[in-house]
Formats: sequence, C-alpha cells, structure tokens
Amino acid sequence: MKQLEKFNDLVEAFQAIPTVGKKSALRFAYHLVLNDTFLAMKLANSIETAVKSIKKCQNCGALSENEICEICLDEQRDQSKICLVENAKDILILEENHIYNGKYFVLENIEPDNIEKLKDLVKTEVKEVIFALTPSLSNDVVIMFIEDSLKEYSLSFTKIAQGVPTGVHLENVDILSLSKAMDLRVKI
Repeated sequence: MKQLEKFNDLVEAFQAIPTVGKKSALRFAYHLVLNDTFLAMKLANSIETAVKSIKKCQNCGALSENEICEICLDEQRDQSKICLVENAKDILILEENHIYNGKYFVLENIEPDNIEKLKDLVKTEVKEVIFALTPSLSNDVVIMFIEDSLKEYSLSFTKIAQGVPTGVHLENVDILSLSKAMDLRVKI
C-alpha cells in the first residue's frame, strides 16, 4: 500500500533482524505505532544511544562503553585463564550465568592483528586457554591453528565439554554430539 509507506518501512526494518519473520515484524510495528507510542519512542532512543556508545573493547573484543571493558579492568578476575569465544554475545551469556571468572578474548576472525592481540594477552599471567567455541570441524581447525600460534608460551589448552544436553532424550540428539558424549564419558 502506497499510503502506508512509512509503516511498511518499519515492518521491513524489523524483518531485517535475524529470526524475525514477516508476521512478527508486522505485530511489532502495529503494536508500537498504534498501541504503545511511548515504548516506540523509548525503543528508538535506546537503539540510537546504544549504537552511538557501545564499541568493542580494545583488549578482548567484548562489548563496552569505554575503550577497555570492565572485565579487562577487573583485577579480581582470575588472570591465569583466558576464554576464547566466537563473538561478544557469548561473553554476555557466560557472564549472565556467573559460570566463569577469568578473562576473555573474542575470536571473530583469525586475522594476523587479532592473533597478535591474543599473544599480547597470554604473555602476561595466562596459564590456561579455554576454547568456548561451537563444536564443529571448522572450529576444530581454528583450535589447532590457535594452539600452534601460541606454542611458544607455556600454556594448557582446554575446551568446553560437549555431548548430550541435560533433559534431552537420546532420540533428539544429533549423531556428532552423541558420539562425542560417548568418547568423552566420565567415570562415576
């Protein structure tokens, strides 16, 4: 509809968000435009503020409002461990659940500059590098590459366990996860 061009633009903008389909985008746009204009203005302001003020930490690549993130500046964290993650969103998940208290490094790309940054971080007190990457053959290659790149340092390398998730029936587990679970079984 030509008359609803601005509304359609809003629907398209919502639809551009990963995992948001046409129906959800329509519901969001309709709700914000007709039912909750205050929320619409608050959302617009929050998006604008976040886009202007959030950047990547210069040390680790985490989201930050400053050049260096709070995690990197926190001297109470375990300085002997560094957890390598695929993206900054992974750090948010680990932090929200309070399951790790060391440093992080975002491995978004395997560029020489990024590897040099990682080397600079492990030169200090780091004794263990933890790979918290999605299990896949390509990430296994990334792990081997990183291990090789850091072989000059006295480090131990670990990766997060994989296998059968809690509460999931075996019939619903993919074959790779099931085989890893069998290979990595523990004594009870």
